[in-house]
Amino acid sequence: MNVNDDKDFNKPKELNIAGKNSQEEKPILGTSEVKTKKNKKIKLNKKNDDFEENKQKYEEKISTLREEKLRLLAEMENLRKRVNKDKIDSIKYGSANLARDILSPNDNLARALDNLPKEENRTQLIKNFIDGLQMIQREFILILEKHGVKKIEAMHKKFDHDYHQAILEVETKDHEEGVVVQEIQSGYTMHDRLLRPTMVGVSRKPTKDKKD
Repeated sequence: MNVNDDKDFNKPKELNIAGKNSQEEKPILGTSEVKTKKNKKIKLNKKNDDFEENKQKYEEKISTLREEKLRLLAEMENLRKRVNKDKIDSIKYGSANLARDILSPNDNLARALDNLPKEENRTQLIKNFIDGLQMIQREFILILEKHGVKKIEAMHKKFDHDYHQAILEVETKDHEEGVVVQEIQSGYTMHDRLLRPTMVGVSRKPTKDKKD
């Protein structure tokens, strides 16, 4: 063994302090700095919460406004349709009162023709007069039809409350109950509306004789 080796053996080894100190040490934050960071984090979280809350409010408001817009659009469309319908109805049914006024003389003319003498008892003058009346009656009917007025066919049909007005009941074995067997006054419709109901006599079964 060399003397130099003994010296090296006994010589205390130097610690590699420099190596440890070469690593960067993390700075130690003070109490005030920690509080500041914490406060910033709290404020940021609060801002996020406020943002989400405001976002939800605005979304609800937008949804409400959208619904109100759709409702207003629907109301405007309904109003437009109603105005158009009223306009069409005023054109279609504007002459309804005039038509009703025409019906009355037309009824009188029809009654006059029905009560004329029988054909074999008519003179040529009366026949010519009747032809003239019938021509006038046809003119009445053409004018009414031009404005959408049509006669209601009632005879031998089932009584209908929407188009018939029962004036009397007629006992008969020839028809079942509730059938129109007599037309007292003609009824008319104008387009799809009732202008005047037909006044009718309605059938019913004969009353059985009571035995004493």
